[in-house]
Amino acid sequence: MIDLLPLTLEGNEPVEWQGETPQLRWRWQGEGVLELTPRQPYRQAMVMSAGVHGNETAPIELLNQLVGDLLTGRLPLRVRLLVVLGNPAAMRAGKRYLHSDMNRMFGGRYRNFAASGETVRAQQLERALAAFFDGEQAARFHYDLHTAIRESRLPRFGILPFQKRPYSEPMLKLLDAADLDALVVHSAPGGTFSHYSSEHLNAASCTLELGKARPFGSNDLQQFAAIDLALRAAVSEGPLPARAADEIRVFRVMHSLIKHSEDFKLHLDDDTANFTELKPGMLLCEQPQEEYRVGQEGAWILFPNPTVALGLRAGMLLSEVSRSTLY
Repeated sequence: MIDLLPLTLEGNEPVEWQGETPQLRWRWQGEGVLELTPRQPYRQAMVMSAGVHGNETAPIELLNQLVGDLLTGRLPLRVRLLVVLGNPAAMRAGKRYLHSDMNRMFGGRYRNFAASGETVRAQQLERALAAFFDGEQAARFHYDLHTAIRESRLPRFGILPFQKRPYSEPMLKLLDAADLDALVVHSAPGGTFSHYSSEHLNAASCTLELGKARPFGSNDLQQFAAIDLALRAAVSEGPLPARAADEIRVFRVMHSLIKHSEDFKLHLDDDTANFTELKPGMLLCEQPQEEYRVGQEGAWILFPNPTVALGLRAGMLLSEVSRSTLY
């Protein structure tokens, strides 16, 4: 039987590239990419990915356990499933990325980066998803699992890619059941893996942020029990768990802070948590010929990171909105 995570971390190929169990057929599609197809008819085609940032290990471990339970029959498979471990080279090195941030490269944006293993891998993953969904008539879903660099005041949250069509009701129900604290809605196209599958492949897509990045073996996976149960319900088409948390909060991205100069200064403490509420009028960042102050309506900060490369996002300003904006 194939063992996805050890194979990927060791950089090895399986002895056999395909096989079957009484419940499913599996096929290795290349490094870190495994397709599972149930023997019975299915109504959903689903991608679950993790490790696009190699040091975000908790979702990789969760996904590997889920695959193991599917292959041994402990968990029934009712959907066609593609499992993707995104950046194996960075996973092996224990780093977020080796050359450039791969989660800014999708939708062809790898052409804007210097050629590297990550630009090659982004192209490989685009092709893998396009081939998986090619001609597929079943409902399409993509859940891309991450962890955040820093602590978050709302520690479990989802990020919905910008799209002009309404967000999928079944996906939103799953995110509710996963006890997410918040949803963040992008207001412009971007280079993330989930935006690629939404825009180019018409999948209901979401990036899931599960706590803080830690090394392999240092994660308390019990913190993510609700998310794990929801994902297992998704692949087995079982009943979703009842939500135990407070009502999910919804935010929209209203401004992105783009770093244009090495003299860029972000006026926040290094340990400022995601979803910290900012004071109206405060000077948030400055660089030559530009400064940005928080508007009088206030804002929340997400992903503040002044050390990003030039041209990349050094943070996002959020406004809280009604859940009705998702429909």
